[in-house]
Amino acid sequence: MAEGRAVTSNDEIHRSVDRGEGGRRAGRAPICSTHVGRGQGVGAWPGRHVGAYVTLSGKTHCRRRRRERENIMPDDMARPLIRGRGEGRGSRCLEASMCDPDAPVIGIMGTGDFSRSLARRLVASGYQVVVGSRNPKCFIALFPEEVEVTSQMEAASQADLVFVAVFPEHHSTLVELKPALAGKTLIDVSNGIRINLDGPSNAELLADMFPESSVVKGFNTISAWTLQVGPRDGSRQVFLCSNSSSAKSSVTQLCRQMGFVPVDMGPLSSSLEIENLPLYLFPSWRVPVICTLGLFIIFYLYNFIHDVLHPFVTSGKNLFYKMPIEVVNVTLPSVALVMLSLVYLPGLLAACLQLWLGTKYKRFPDRLDRWLTRRKQLGLCSFLCATLHAIYSLCLPMRKSARFKLVNMAFKQVKEGVEDSWVDAEVWRMELYLSVGIMALGLLSLLAITSLPSVANTVNWREFSFIQSTLGYCALAMATLHTLLFGWNRAFDASQYHFYMPPTFALVLILPLIVLLGRLVLLLPCMSRELRKIRRGWEKTRHIRFTFPEVVSHV
Repeated sequence: MAEGRAVTSNDEIHRSVDRGEGGRRAGRAPICSTHVGRGQGVGAWPGRHVGAYVTLSGKTHCRRRRRERENIMPDDMARPLIRGRGEGRGSRCLEASMCDPDAPVIGIMGTGDFSRSLARRLVASGYQVVVGSRNPKCFIALFPEEVEVTSQMEAASQADLVFVAVFPEHHSTLVELKPALAGKTLIDVSNGIRINLDGPSNAELLADMFPESSVVKGFNTISAWTLQVGPRDGSRQVFLCSNSSSAKSSVTQLCRQMGFVPVDMGPLSSSLEIENLPLYLFPSWRVPVICTLGLFIIFYLYNFIHDVLHPFVTSGKNLFYKMPIEVVNVTLPSVALVMLSLVYLPGLLAACLQLWLGTKYKRFPDRLDRWLTRRKQLGLCSFLCATLHAIYSLCLPMRKSARFKLVNMAFKQVKEGVEDSWVDAEVWRMELYLSVGIMALGLLSLLAITSLPSVANTVNWREFSFIQSTLGYCALAMATLHTLLFGWNRAFDASQYHFYMPPTFALVLILPLIVLLGRLVLLLPCMSRELRKIRRGWEKTRHIRFTFPEVVSHV
């Protein structure tokens, strides 16, 4: 704001509203913004003077009041830094907003949680909002004072674009608004109560109900909480579909103004797919989670038979107390290492398939393709198991059984007269085992953090590939070495084969060693050069001479 100027004060605005010059009492929308200056007041835009009111007759009439008060200096020190809810006649929006004279009037049919959050976000984005309700007097206090709450017919008449935010079974109650909604854009935000694979969708039924209006399906994947706090990361996408390109274009512009990223899904026939999206429970996580649980059950039963049941059957030792902690702690790293191997195994299979076919222009088998798309989920499940293993390991000395064992060992050592029980091999094994395990967990943590959208968007593709591929194989190598140090020479001890069953670590090492050896084979110059040629477009069947571009060094 220029020095030496002021705008309409809060008290003057409220007095003008009380006189019927603005706000709801005069049938108009409230003041767009009050204090405007260098960050002064809520709802202020720096560098602009706004002290006007607007009407909701379909067009905006903004009146500026600069010249009347050019000689009045505002008392900056007397203004509160944060306006409370007590100032004004209602709650203000939490973000800056200013009504755009050319912005369309947005109508909302419905007064639920989603409608209230949507109204707040629209007002914060600079739109005029009118809400239609069957009982406007009952819900007027639930909306910001910048929003006009009126009857459904009046809201439909005033609005240029209407959000239909009522349950699908109540769409029929809006039929009487058909004349007022003719030629306008209707945005259906409804969802079903169960997955619908046969159709028709709620949006298609709404389009049949209002043939003279343009129906757009969208905003059904956005929650009321996301609308209140603003778009964040994965919640930024809004899927849209409609048979009217002009209506879809206007809603697309509205999405961008609200801070979301519109995604065009095509005609209205795609609305069935969009409505089913929120009803799927972690669709991309189903197979990784089932795989993790399946491996955990298999390894847990194996460890139970090997470490608990065998001593009880052969010598009558009661070791069932190991089931809650020790058996789980041995099972978790086994699952983590196998799951991490499953992250990098499909990449090796895809590379081998490209080398076999001699081209990259043939599709992978469907199962391999789905496997490749779930590598992120597999890696995060592996990270979860590794983290739980670290926590369980820290808790091992806290158990009563561990304390009793320590006391018994000390008593036995004193009774046998052993003064020094130091064993260099065991000490070195444990030191290396812990050190390598910590490094493996650290690398896994880095992989997990960079897989988050908020972090992945801050790095370029080469950096992301280096972390997820190069450092990922380093993490797999460290985890494999960690398991080898745990096993040490016990794989060659016949007493470790209970019921002729090898120790768990010997089984777990099979898959990661195959993956690491396969990676080393692909790093051979003859293999890596052939693979680079294929991925740059070379095909074995075309016999085209192919040379790599020369790298010019700049001194």
